[in-house]
Amino acid sequence: MGYASLDDLVERAGEAEIRQVADRDRDGTPDPEVIAAALAAADQTVDGYLAVRFAMPLSTVPPLVRKWATSIARYQLHRSGAPDHVVRDYRDALGELRDAAAGRIALPGVDGLNPAGTASGGTLAEGSPPVFTRDRLEGFL
Repeated sequence: MGYASLDDLVERAGEAEIRQVADRDRDGTPDPEVIAAALAAADQTVDGYLAVRFAMPLSTVPPLVRKWATSIARYQLHRSGAPDHVVRDYRDALGELRDAAAGRIALPGVDGLNPAGTASGGTLAEGSPPVFTRDRLEGFL
């Protein structure tokens, strides 16, 4: 399941821009493989950030995740350098993804924390007891 679609890109950027950056064979329509590659790259980026906190794949796609994926895919389509407003949207999306991964942004409707993490975002580790404890170092402190 993808987080964004061609329709999302057209709604955000306009048909003219998407045709300009995704019509590589100059036939007047966005190339499906170019769009698919940009959307797949956006999905991978979103997954890469959110997998540290949420069970993947996401059970539902909140509008916020769709917005992030659309901004990332749009940036990916501008292979010759994106305009400033597209770069700004891309950087904002990455920043918000970092915040979501850290638990500073809630994603309503998304199921639970990733089992590898804790509620505080830390990692659970098991091993032998510590060698250097306050009791064992008595007299050295």
